[in-house]
Parts: sequence; C-alpha cells; structure tokens
Amino acid sequence: MLTLRCILTTQVKRLVCRPVGRISMQHRMSTSPHPVAAVCQVTATPDKEANFSACKQLVEEAKQGGACMVFLPEGFDYIGSSREETLSLSESLAGDTISRYSQLARTEDVWLSLGGFHERGHDWENDRRIYNCHIIMNDKGDIVSVYRKSHLFDVELPGRGVLLKESAFTIPGPSLLPPVQTPVGKVGLGICYDLRFPELSLALQRHGAEILTYPSAFTVATGAAHWEILLRARAIETQCFVLAAAQVGRHHEKRSSYGHALAVDPWGAVLGDCGGESTGVTLVEIDLEKVRDTRRNMPVQQHRRDTSFYRSLEQS
Repeated sequence: MLTLRCILTTQVKRLVCRPVGRISMQHRMSTSPHPVAAVCQVTATPDKEANFSACKQLVEEAKQGGACMVFLPEGFDYIGSSREETLSLSESLAGDTISRYSQLARTEDVWLSLGGFHERGHDWENDRRIYNCHIIMNDKGDIVSVYRKSHLFDVELPGRGVLLKESAFTIPGPSLLPPVQTPVGKVGLGICYDLRFPELSLALQRHGAEILTYPSAFTVATGAAHWEILLRARAIETQCFVLAAAQVGRHHEKRSSYGHALAVDPWGAVLGDCGGESTGVTLVEIDLEKVRDTRRNMPVQQHRRDTSFYRSLEQS
C-alpha cells in the first residue's frame, strides 16, 4: 500500500500528500506544542480483513507521526457491492470489528474517529436494517460517543452515474449528539451527506464544537463539484476546524469514491489534502487559539439574530 503524508509548515497554506513510503522518524510531530490529528484516506472493499489491515497500518503510521487522534472515513469497515452483501457483513457494536479497533486504540494509545460503521439496527432480527454510525473511541478502547447518521443519501443524478438510495436499508439516526471532548478539542460529529445541511453544523457549533468532522465516501461526480466547497463553507460559517476523512478510488465494479481527504482551518484555508488517487494520511496541528482568534476578530455568532427573526418569513 502506498502511504502518503503531509509535512506542515507555517508558510504553506495548502498541502497535498506526497508518496514518501513510511513516515520517517525525523519528521515526527510529537514535539509540537499543539495536538496533532491524522486524517486518513482509504479504499475499502467488501474484504473486511483487508480493510482492517490497511486502516491499522495508517493508524500505526499516524501514531508514529505524533498523532493523538486518528480519523477514519465512512465505510472504513467495508463497502459492499450489493444491498444483500452490505447487510450480511454488518455487525453490532459488540462484534469483532469494533473489538479489534478497541484493541488497536489501546495498543497505539490513540483516540479514534470511526466514521460510518455498518451497525445492525435495533430490530435487526425482524427488519434487517442498519444504522450508519460514527463512533468516537478513547485511547483506552472505550466507546465514548455513537452518532447515527441523520441525513440519508437518496440521490439520482441522470447523466452523472449517481444512483444511491441509502434509506432502502439504513435507519436515520434519531438525534444529534453534543460535541465530544477529545485530546484535539471538542469534536462535533457528522457523516458524509450531513455535510450538506448547515443547520447541523451550526447546532454543533452553538453547543461548543471547535472541530467538525465529516467522515465520507463522496461519489466522484458530487465530490468534484461540491466536496471542497462544502467543507470550507462549513468551516467558515462555524469558525471551526473541519476534518474530513475520505474514501478514494474503486471499491468494486459498481462504485468509486472521490478522495481528497481534507483538513480545513477556521478561516477556511485548506491545511491538508490527500489527493484523489491513493490511500494515505495527512497530519495537522490543531491550534485552538485559531478558533478563538477567528471568533474574536469576526464575532459572527454575536451578530446572529434570535431564532424568531429568521422564522419571521414563515409567519408573514
């Protein structure tokens, strides 16, 4: 597997991961005064064992690079080639896959964002439906938060080769969750299509989020048109860091993903981009003073009117 890494400097505002083999010891970032997050890009297939091996290697190399929290994309466990395969490979949170990631978190002493796990639903035996869930796991291997995707991707784009109906087998999550305190800051959780709904990101920001994360598997067509624009918009409007792990490349004969796992700062500048071709990881320093400075210098939230003002059109 080709491994990629971004070397961050204060002079460069946009970086693309480059093939460098394994992360070299001289480039370790563990001496940074700020915590380091690793945003990963993978190519999941229906082969769960191969997927775990690939993700495990990225987690190990992220730790070697000084990361204290590693972000994996939607479908990190697998991407099935059919509805039947997707359902048959699903597990509960108590299953083997999450158990293995729990052990990995303990072994590597890192927090994990596991975005887009195929979790068997609450009435699995009767309806054979799943949740698309985002798990935050601490460095002891304990699950500290589980967010279930709120907005399901039911989209048909004639002429662009996009036809997906997530609701055919997925249950929408019942609610948002409060941001989670992690070693890199307070993280607000979303998944992929949630990115298109600014109400979600603003709600998380109002409840204290300093970082928003959208683990994703964007299609090539929608990614090329909207991915970076949406991520930067969410960062600008909330004045948060945005970390978006991504799937890339061909998963099977029916599906490919756009890639370009991104890290964006609170001003909307892209700090790291894993490109659209290969698996890899980008390491980013999370300086929360940037959040505070941006919000102090441009106090958008203080200028926001009360809820009734924005609903006044509905009442007229």
